[in-house]
Amino acid sequence: MDFMLLLLVMLLRQEVAALKLLHINVPAYTLRGRSALLECRYDRERDRLYGITWYKDHEVFYKYVLRDKNPHVYDVSGVKVDKSHSDDQKVTLQDANLHASGVYKCEVNGEGPSFNTVSAEARMEVIALPQERPMITGEEKVYASGDVLALNCTSGKSHPAAKLRWFVNDQQVKPDSEQLFEQHGLYSTISSLLLELEPGHLASDKINVRCEATVESAHKLDNPFVDIRTTEVFGKPT
Repeated sequence: MDFMLLLLVMLLRQEVAALKLLHINVPAYTLRGRSALLECRYDRERDRLYGITWYKDHEVFYKYVLRDKNPHVYDVSGVKVDKSHSDDQKVTLQDANLHASGVYKCEVNGEGPSFNTVSAEARMEVIALPQERPMITGEEKVYASGDVLALNCTSGKSHPAAKLRWFVNDQQVKPDSEQLFEQHGLYSTISSLLLELEPGHLASDKINVRCEATVESAHKLDNPFVDIRTTEVFGKPT
């Protein structure tokens, strides 16, 4: 057989039998305080496997060397590894905080003589839900046509920030202004409503004002996380 042809066949055989990363599973989002399971499934074929390394935003936080069969954990901001539930194909993160959001990469390394390396990465977002419903302030007990409905709606602290929407008698109305406040990575939104009441607003025996706060995952996902909370007040027409 021609030498070049023989070399090509050998290279193709090596490629077919090379280390393969089957899939990586990183949850698109998790809630603050919850655990998260990261999976890295591989097929070493005929390769001799050296170990697996996990990175968060390019920093090593977990390494599993097969000959040691003992995971090594490194300090990285926001990452807390549960070693008792981690091995060469999975890593369990516990008590996720906001700093745990980021890009996670799994790298699988083969031993010599091939020293093949395969890797894949995915993003995870940590979401902090508000502890309370949105709060409406400034309401009066009685309204008449021509009065100005002047209300504020304040969302509970969350990450990412809640989006607020106003409804008067089940009809959405635009806010007059909106402010965003941040403390320790948590956001609170204050939306102000200034609406001059018309006879149509007072057609029934009550005025229903509702504020809706929506917290959703910041990144576009096929199955996004959405949490909706509402609060409402009632005013009595004169």
